[in-house]
Amino acid sequence: MGRKFFVGGNWKCNGTVEQVESIVNTLNAGQIASTDVVEVVVSPPYVFLPTVKGKLRPEIQVAAQNCWVKKGGAFTGEVSAEMLVNLGVPWVILGHSERRSLMGESSEVHANLRDWLKTNVSPEVAESTRIIYGGQPDVDGFLVGGASLKPEFIDIINAATVKSA
Repeated sequence: MGRKFFVGGNWKCNGTVEQVESIVNTLNAGQIASTDVVEVVVSPPYVFLPTVKGKLRPEIQVAAQNCWVKKGGAFTGEVSAEMLVNLGVPWVILGHSERRSLMGESSEVHANLRDWLKTNVSPEVAESTRIIYGGQPDVDGFLVGGASLKPEFIDIINAATVKSA
């Protein structure tokens, strides 16, 4: 089974409650051509995950911007995958270039992710998991930064929808 094209909006460390609500209202009101061929996911800062998840139209999904590698415990400031699942957030950005360059995190995450999923979860999950990594030949979509905070993000989604159809 092939993967749908992916358009992600990474809101990074931006926004106030009012700004986030305005972005959500814009996305909810926007005309999106089709989510049959394009999967749309936005990634607000952690503090806004419940708000965005609760107010955003259901065909646009919500992602976390990072995830702690362990199950949980005494790791101040970290958020585990288990916590994200509990919030109903099925997506996460892992190994972003900013985290690799500014936080010293390893770039090997992309090289090993599919193999780990295949071994520990299933070949189907490994195949269906989207990996978006600049310079790789098997690109499944793109992750938009600052432009995803603007009304024009709807135009970007629709351009990808037309391209993928």
